[in-house]
Amino acid sequence: MGVRRVAKGVGDFLVETVGEAVAEVLLSLLACAVLGALALIAYLSWSFSPRLTLAGAGLLSLALAHGAWSTFRGPGKGRGRRGLAAVTSFAFFLTAATALFLMFYATDCGCL
Repeated sequence: MGVRRVAKGVGDFLVETVGEAVAEVLLSLLACAVLGALALIAYLSWSFSPRLTLAGAGLLSLALAHGAWSTFRGPGKGRGRRGLAAVTSFAFFLTAATALFLMFYATDCGCL
């Protein structure tokens, strides 16, 4: 009975270890793909129109700054975020989460 329990424990450990390794590889590949897509978007945008690219980057920066401001400022008394504040807060959160993801996983991939 003890041998079965040990064999089951070793099997569970191996399955968990292989699963974590596969998940790590998949996350690294996804991070490389996201980083490559962002670089391609920036390159194509710049080659199409540098002025429009800078204007778009400025508008995106303003939207993210407003999102960060409304996120850290907090909602008013008795009200949640509505309208533009909710959209820019969500965009800020999504951008911050993507940046953290790329920081943790794209640094290990060999695509850089």
